[in-house]
Amino acid sequence: MKKTLLLLLFPMIVISQPTIQKIERLIEQQKLSEAEILAVDYNNHNPLDLSTIELLGDVYGHQKKWDEAIVQYKKLVDTEELNANYQFKYGGVLGMKALTVNKFKALPIINQAKTAFLTAANLDSTHIEVRWALVKLYMQLPGIVGGSKKKSLSYAKELESLSKVDGLLAKAYINEYDKKPLVAEFYYQKAVEVGGSPHCYDKLISFYLSLDEFNKAILTIEDAYRKHRQNNLMYQLGELSSIHKIELNKGELSIKKFIDNYSKEDVVSVEWAYLRLAQIQKYNNNIPDAIENVNRALLICPDFKEAKKERALILSL
Repeated sequence: MKKTLLLLLFPMIVISQPTIQKIERLIEQQKLSEAEILAVDYNNHNPLDLSTIELLGDVYGHQKKWDEAIVQYKKLVDTEELNANYQFKYGGVLGMKALTVNKFKALPIINQAKTAFLTAANLDSTHIEVRWALVKLYMQLPGIVGGSKKKSLSYAKELESLSKVDGLLAKAYINEYDKKPLVAEFYYQKAVEVGGSPHCYDKLISFYLSLDEFNKAILTIEDAYRKHRQNNLMYQLGELSSIHKIELNKGELSIKKFIDNYSKEDVVSVEWAYLRLAQIQKYNNNIPDAIENVNRALLICPDFKEAKKERALILSL
């Protein structure tokens, strides 16, 4: 009997792990419809398995199917209410759901989200993500329904005790949201100085772009590239140059470097790089090279609408 039971269980283990890994891989690849089909089927065969329920909730969340995700995460918190991560995920999808409805319907949902976040924070004093959620929630809520910069700052301080960089980024976020750009810039720069990760640089770059501080953004991109050598940074610089018609020579060199080092791992497809290069060359009055590169973009992707439009513009000059 025992041997028979082991034989029955072992195939389940062999099959289940690859299935979970496949679903996770599909989510990473943004093949969300395929991931959902697999996750639903897997859940139907393992309806009481909490990890399966969580995975299905994750799949729905990635697709912004908030109602379906709420159902799955609610099952988790009902089963294990003392699990901080379940409470965090439940609060997260409730918060996202609240953004899709009118203010009157949103209020009770926001209160539920806040309760779940606070529960998670109390259950796990080291949970960084839920403290970030509370920092943002208390800043974004109007004071009349519980918003509080003071409370937001208190969670930023908790973050700083757990992770110096997260604390600095949280303070930067609070001051940016509070329309204090000089103070926000100080904290973003401090985060880059202390942490120096691609994430820190990305936050500072995004901050400068939000203020239309394009030259500062370019300098920060160059600094990030010197440190991390991420090819996508070269595309970002070239894109910025082509859109805003600034630092055209620098933009052209950056895009060419991106193309020379391009691989399938890059987030941006290479046809977009050829399009940006053609745009920069057009602004530099280098029409022959501009035509050549927009044609390269169309050779890679014949249905590339933006490239077709750009080619017509270049040929009309």
